[in-house]
Amino acid sequence: MQEIRRHTVHANGIGIHVTEQGEGPAVLFCHGFPETAHSWRHQLAGLAEAGYRAIAPDMRGYGETESPSAIDQYTLLHLVGDMIGLLDALGEPTAVIVGHDWGAPVAWHAALLRPDRIRGVVGLSVPFIPRGQVYTHPELPRSDDAVFYQEYFQAPGIAEAELERDVRSTIRSLLYSLSGDAPVPEAALQAGHVGMVSRDGLLGQMIDPTSLPPWIPEFDVDAYVKQFSRTGFRGGLNWYRNIARNHELFAPFDGLKIAVPALFIAGDRDVVLAFRGMDGVIANLSHHAPLLREALILPGCGHWTQQERPKEVNSALIGFLKNIA
Repeated sequence: MQEIRRHTVHANGIGIHVTEQGEGPAVLFCHGFPETAHSWRHQLAGLAEAGYRAIAPDMRGYGETESPSAIDQYTLLHLVGDMIGLLDALGEPTAVIVGHDWGAPVAWHAALLRPDRIRGVVGLSVPFIPRGQVYTHPELPRSDDAVFYQEYFQAPGIAEAELERDVRSTIRSLLYSLSGDAPVPEAALQAGHVGMVSRDGLLGQMIDPTSLPPWIPEFDVDAYVKQFSRTGFRGGLNWYRNIARNHELFAPFDGLKIAVPALFIAGDRDVVLAFRGMDGVIANLSHHAPLLREALILPGCGHWTQQERPKEVNSALIGFLKNIA
């Protein structure tokens, strides 16, 4: 087992805390919401063993990385800039970038904007979504008694109050309820209510199980609870509060295609795949990423792809890395 190294570097104007393992070609991992670098624990070990330098930062606003107070400091341009700045600080001229959940748009757009630094891209759960197909206000889905979760996250303080009321219950509920182990919400799927939040809040629709599935033992929950009990959820929620701003900022790049090799991995029980229009986005992914190697769909897997299916994800990642070497 190769040594795990933890340290903080200064990049793009903030202190970024990094967990890394192994030596060799760089692979940069971007986590999503509400996670930290800990979500890549299986990939760090697996890729280090395979001969790579696996690098997982706590993203801007999370864990031990700095959290700017201003909401407009969390745009995709800032997040991509963090990753390029991190490569600079670590002395890595290029890397393959891997992103899950919100980290996936960071990875896709880093590849889109900086193919000179990003030699391959892997998106987990969230495919590359063309600018014209990203949900933005006022087009977000809504009904008489519910709003799309991204809209629920917009007003500062509301979602924070709910999620921070009981951090352990929040983490357990989200990890379980969005996993492949949770009951399939057939009624919501048929009614097109996936991703909708009632006026009573988000967690009322979630399940805090009596026992967790084997892929997420309590000691891994502890790692998340420790960080979010200290930082709260505002940093991560601020990413959602820049969706409309991102839409404006990326106007100059509309229609630009990803020019590096790409891989997409998702679970067939991931709620993201059930969002309105997502089937068409995935079907057309190779149009926007012409060097797409594969769109790998894992049976029985939910949203937490690399944590639920570490062996399959590691195998796919290593195969992809060897294929583009």
